Amino acid sequence: MLNIKIVCIGKIKEKSLKELIFEYEKRISKYAKIEIIELDDEKIPQNASSTTEEQIKIIESKKILDKLSKYPNANVILLDLKGKQYTSEEFSEKINEIQTYSSSTIIFVIGGSLGMSHELLNYSSDKICFSKMTFPHQLIRLFLLEQIFRAFKILNNETYHK
Repeated sequence: MLNIKIVCIGKIKEKSLKELIFEYEKRISKYAKIEIIELDDEKIPQNASSTTEEQIKIIESKKILDKLSKYPNANVILLDLKGKQYTSEEFSEKINEIQTYSSSTIIFVIGGSLGMSHELLNYSSDKICFSKMTFPHQLIRLFLLEQIFRAFKILNNETYHK
C-alpha cells in the first residue's frame, strides 16, 4: 500500500477546517496510508526585515529537511508557486507512476507562510503548483488532500471527478 505523508509548517487552528481535513484523511485511508506531519512555525515579527524573513525561512526549511532525512527513499514533491500545474487526471497519473515505478512513499511538502529556503527548494526537482494565486497554507493542505482523494477515485475508475 502506498504511504503518503504531508510535511507542513504550522498547525490548523480552525475546528471546521480540522474536521474537513480529517474527513479527507479518512477517505484517502481506503487507498493509501496517510499521515500529516505538522512542524512548528516560527513567529514572524511585525515589520520583519527581509534578513529576518530569510532567517525564518531557513529555520523552518531546516525542520522540514531534518524530517525528510528520515525517509531517504521517498519521492518528495514540494508545493511551490514555480512548480508545474496539473489537471486532476495528470496528477492522478503522477501518483500512479510514482507508486508503480519509483517509491512506495510520497512526501508532499508545504512550507511556511514565507516560503522555503533555497536549500529545500533544491532538495527536490519535483514541484507542483495548485494555482498562481496565493492561498492560506491551511487551505492548501485541504486542497492537496482533496486532490489526492480525487486522484485515487480517478485511478480506480470511481465516480467523483465528473
